[in-house]
Amino acid sequence: MAKPTPAPAETTPVADFEHSLDELEQLVARMEGGDMSLDESLSAFERGIGLYRHCQQALDQAELRVRLLLDPDAPDTAEPFEPEA
Repeated sequence: MAKPTPAPAETTPVADFEHSLDELEQLVARMEGGDMSLDESLSAFERGIGLYRHCQQALDQAELRVRLLLDPDAPDTAEPFEPEA
């Protein structure tokens, strides 16, 4: 009798974001190459928009988590940290 295969481990949000961003960058590079047909370009564009939205949602969630960590009592008034120049 065959052993049941274990369910694949779910990816972490960070790994999922990184994978989506990598795929988006690859799509952009392929589209900038100019070797795609119109149908391929439209399909790639649609996929890219979906990946962009997924990445943006992940970034929004990360920002919320940071705000909650900075000021758990009033996350809406928490001052976002400024990246170093």
